[in-house]
Amino acid sequence: MSIRKKRVSIALLALVVCAASLWAFYPSSTTVSGGEVQAMADFKAITDAAGEGGYDAYLNQYASAARPDTVIRIEGEDYADAVGGSFATQDGPYGLSGSAVMTPESGTIAWDVPVETAGLYNIRIHYYPIEGKSSAIERQFEINGEIPFDGADILLFDRIWGNKLEEIQRDDRGNDLRPRQVEKPDWQLASFTDRYGYYDEAYAFYFESGTQRISLTALREPMAIDYIELYQQQQPKSYEQLKSEYSNGGIRPAEDQVVLIQAEDAAYKSSPTLAPVSDRSSPTVIPYDVSKIRMNSIGGLNWKLPGQWIEWEFEAPEDGLYQIAFKEKQNQLRGIYATRSLMIDGEYPFQEMKRIRFNFQRDWQMNVLGGEEPYLFHLTKGKHRIRLTVSLGEIAPLLRTIESSVLQLNEMYRKILMITSNTPDPYRDYQLEKRIPDMVTVFEEQAETIQSVADYLEQVTGEKSDKVAVLHSMVHQLKDMAQYPETVAKRLNSFKINVGGLGTWILTVREQPLSLDYLVISSPGYDLPRAEATFFEEMKHELGAYVASYTEDYDSIGNTSSGGRSIDVWITTGRDQAQVLKALIDDSFTPETGISVRLRLVPANILLPATLAGEGPDVAMQIGEDVPVNYAMRGAAADLTQFEDYEEVAGRFRDSGLEPYKYEDGVYALPEQQMFPMMFYRQDILEELGLTPPRTWQDVYNMISVLQKHNMEFYLPLEAANATPNATLVPNATFSMLLYQNGGEFYREDGMQSALDSDISMDAFKRWTQFYTSYKFPLQADFPNRFRTGEMPIGIADYTTYNMLTVMAPEIKGLWDFTIVPGTELADGSVNHEVASHTTAVMMLDNAEDKASAWAFMKWWTGKEPQIAYGREMEGLMGEAARYPTANIEALEELPWPVKDYNNLESQWKWVQGIPQVPGGYFTGRHLDNAFRKVVNANQNPREAFSDYILYINDEIEIKRKEFNLPYE
Repeated sequence: MSIRKKRVSIALLALVVCAASLWAFYPSSTTVSGGEVQAMADFKAITDAAGEGGYDAYLNQYASAARPDTVIRIEGEDYADAVGGSFATQDGPYGLSGSAVMTPESGTIAWDVPVETAGLYNIRIHYYPIEGKSSAIERQFEINGEIPFDGADILLFDRIWGNKLEEIQRDDRGNDLRPRQVEKPDWQLASFTDRYGYYDEAYAFYFESGTQRISLTALREPMAIDYIELYQQQQPKSYEQLKSEYSNGGIRPAEDQVVLIQAEDAAYKSSPTLAPVSDRSSPTVIPYDVSKIRMNSIGGLNWKLPGQWIEWEFEAPEDGLYQIAFKEKQNQLRGIYATRSLMIDGEYPFQEMKRIRFNFQRDWQMNVLGGEEPYLFHLTKGKHRIRLTVSLGEIAPLLRTIESSVLQLNEMYRKILMITSNTPDPYRDYQLEKRIPDMVTVFEEQAETIQSVADYLEQVTGEKSDKVAVLHSMVHQLKDMAQYPETVAKRLNSFKINVGGLGTWILTVREQPLSLDYLVISSPGYDLPRAEATFFEEMKHELGAYVASYTEDYDSIGNTSSGGRSIDVWITTGRDQAQVLKALIDDSFTPETGISVRLRLVPANILLPATLAGEGPDVAMQIGEDVPVNYAMRGAAADLTQFEDYEEVAGRFRDSGLEPYKYEDGVYALPEQQMFPMMFYRQDILEELGLTPPRTWQDVYNMISVLQKHNMEFYLPLEAANATPNATLVPNATFSMLLYQNGGEFYREDGMQSALDSDISMDAFKRWTQFYTSYKFPLQADFPNRFRTGEMPIGIADYTTYNMLTVMAPEIKGLWDFTIVPGTELADGSVNHEVASHTTAVMMLDNAEDKASAWAFMKWWTGKEPQIAYGREMEGLMGEAARYPTANIEALEELPWPVKDYNNLESQWKWVQGIPQVPGGYFTGRHLDNAFRKVVNANQNPREAFSDYILYINDEIEIKRKEFNLPYE
């Protein structure tokens, strides 16, 4: 079975058990109306029609199997085999009373399990997160050498995080500083569960009787394993059952007791993204200040992914029954609700706490669990832990349903595309209903399925919103196309847009944000604090904020006082980046060196006028790679080779990262980020077409004919397509690739002339333009979206595209990969995979008064530890989409890349070349693009067009060299 078909069947059948569990469980968690019951019945009828495959099919296959009520423990150190890594047994590691096995971030370890009674077992592991790269631990699980079902291929195990300091610190202007998050590792007991949150319960695995072999293959991060257990997970009692036990046991409500826990004072978290945040939306948020930043809440958009949890510690003042309330705000999911599960001391108190709804409200609300008749929780006197975990709850089967629909509709879109191309003839009847016999059936079935999801959401939320509008739009189009199949070709583009909208819907609804101000654990009937602000409080708040907008300095970040040595540093990116950087400066750079840093957040276009006016900074950060040499020509940038330890510092980077900053005999900046192309491909589609990822450009040519036969395309980057007029264009990545792989270069004679008039360059230019003239590659394309739909199942793009696809294309997770770009086969049979990179830099201005201090800052900032810390902090703050493309060789290795993916990056990075910056060099990228347009749009001969523009490039280089009194002949 192909990967794609397997994924479709997995997604389809996943609905059966999910819908059944929704049906069985839902009434116990909240009151259900008659309309909701009917919606659920209709929805269950749809999902019960699913096919086979995936975890649900796995459960159905063993539906009659026993669930032995026994525990089988396998000690970690008693492993039967270990290959591919440095596995070792240690006695008493990390405070453990006993032995454990240390497992690295690569390799496979296996144990033999004696099973007396065949049946379904849950599995849990007692592990310790060994210090690694700060990401969740990933393992692949196998039974007797086989992955039992999709989902067991990647199991996640959390690390534990917390605030570095107990008290929130403030800067010298009275603003709270966001607490840095550090690991607080401890031994944990975790079940094997679904990493996407589609299943509430722990996975169940079938074992035959006798000795069975289980294995864990490391995909990311090291861990210590104490033991693994096969066991049966017990369901918590319902609240009604527990209520009777309270009464029969004589457990009484606590009297006159209240414990208020500030949510930002959480003891532990599952992710570094869950740091305290500032909320200034209401004067009732505690603590509050009208103008200063206060870290007074937690969660929000950072606390949204299934499985993320926050845990608080508190002291119960006496034994008894307590109610629990939250001051919360869920103002992101209109037309739907956020879901959380609650555990106290590691256990669900009762069944209803597995799914707690938080409905949409614009403002802060006081939410008592249980509503008008609050649930009561039995707490003994002393310390307790309360944990809230993001759960999909009843939303899970809806997501599985839409994910299945997206996969099937995308498959149908590709089938149609193979017949019509992506620009169908509007006057031609393609007779698609005859050529694709199941097309109308698929449209009808998917319309019914998606309609059932929309009806369900409308019933349970009581309103129509943008969340269901997307679904209704898709349903309407599908029904119309099923009724009038002759119109399908004309509507192909809108069909693709609507299917893409469904993919975005999955992403949006899967995220369950919730903000918390504080928790109140109190005696039943306690008069809870007011969540809403009065009119006068709101008016005072708005007036105060208005006045503060004139009096507060919002450009300066963190502490601004400067005792002793100090430097001015300007950063041009966002406030989040600036705040993270300032925290790192205050935490390590200033204490280590005694040099204070005045960090300012400025617009990117202000550096030049400020420098000309003599008001510029000492150091400018995150600037384009064309800036340092342009400043150096004018004597405005400092030569870094003047410092004795320059060579040592330069060793942190590859030569390709430093190349754009070399001018004459100096180097005028250090690289911060370095990006380069990789090849992305859809495994499922290539497998379906009988293709493999190309190793050479000849393989690409061979592949193009097969793709185009099926109306699919190979993507090559053409960044200049959307460039602004007169912008400094970077030479095209594809041309640079072909040029470098054949031994060409951009300039000769130390930058005095363009080298693009060589035969190698001419041939590279001709081959580049032929992709668009002879092979009709598109001049404009949204590669991530077309990759997502399958129109472009393979292409070359900047490696940071990986981050975007990981986060923004959840429906194709596991169906794509990336690898080294195609190379040019040389005469000796070897293959050259060289590519050009682009970078950002940190630069010292020549007017810096204290160059030694500025150099100390640049050395610190580009060092391994700060780059790792910054990269992890940014990913912790903003998620995987913000993974930092550092230019530091050692730092990139320590960022949380999966081992396989990092190895691919490392393989390509070795082939990267930098493009030199020379006086007048800005004409190279610009006229390379002009020559390309002449060939592609005006059918001009490639050699003639390119030769004409090379004359312009050489003229500009000569003019600039004369201007700066440089030799030009």
